[in-house]
Amino acid sequence: MDEQDRLTAGFEGHRTHLRAVAYRMLGSLGEADDAVQEAWLRLARSDTDEVRNLGGWLTTVTSRVCLDMLRAREARREEPLDVHVPDPIVGRADGADPEQHALLADSVGLALLIVLDTLSPTERLAFVLHDIFAVPYEQIGPILDRSPAAAKQLASRARHRLRDADPAPDASHVQQRQLLDAFLAAARNGDFDGLLAVLDPDVVLRADAGAGPLGPSQLVRGASEVAGQALRFAPIGQHARPALVNGAPGLFATHHGQPIAVLGVTIQHARITEINILADPERLRRLDLTGWDG
Repeated sequence: MDEQDRLTAGFEGHRTHLRAVAYRMLGSLGEADDAVQEAWLRLARSDTDEVRNLGGWLTTVTSRVCLDMLRAREARREEPLDVHVPDPIVGRADGADPEQHALLADSVGLALLIVLDTLSPTERLAFVLHDIFAVPYEQIGPILDRSPAAAKQLASRARHRLRDADPAPDASHVQQRQLLDAFLAAARNGDFDGLLAVLDPDVVLRADAGAGPLGPSQLVRGASEVAGQALRFAPIGQHARPALVNGAPGLFATHHGQPIAVLGVTIQHARITEINILADPERLRRLDLTGWDG
């Protein structure tokens, strides 16, 4: 095996992990792929004779690329994004998904990704690397051009802001699916009281419709208001099918073979506390739905 083959094999052995890191950093599958590709290009151009831990080296490079992308995104953004749903990972409800999707979706709820979008680039990197991937602060500091103590402070600040985001579900997947099925049935049947029965009083609905026909995008709070919106979009519910959305029970709606919406929920205490919907046609077309057959 020559040097190029060795590098290629080594990189491919870490690709899934790097994509998982980049997805958590960026909340975009397309941008995550771009970051991983850039890491490969940098590897191909580098002298790796002194690299003793290729996985760690690639994670560092990918993290730096993601940091640059986050900073560029922040510089372009004139106003905060009030309604933005990160790219969801959609899988079959029976869990028969590619191994790569299972890794990406594990413990990466849409609700957590949404709150990660509110962090500064340095806070996000420090939190993701340390709290999700157990990278020590001694390695995170140099990526940020900070001391390990400063990196620890950034992660702590992020942790404080994320404290109530994406709580661990207190129900099994079966119980979550049953609650979501009840929500879907009530929406389809125009049952306002049935919707109220499964919604938390302080439920939040976030619908990212982009420039599509289901727009405008909206942020709705409160059970009555969310139930009203659910009734408005009841026709979409007729096309919805059970799915796994970022590893948790969700819904995937198609019409004439084209995706029209992906819905993910957060459930606590037998109530739906958050509903996140991506209905942006352009972004839906870019999702990797390989192997999805409902």
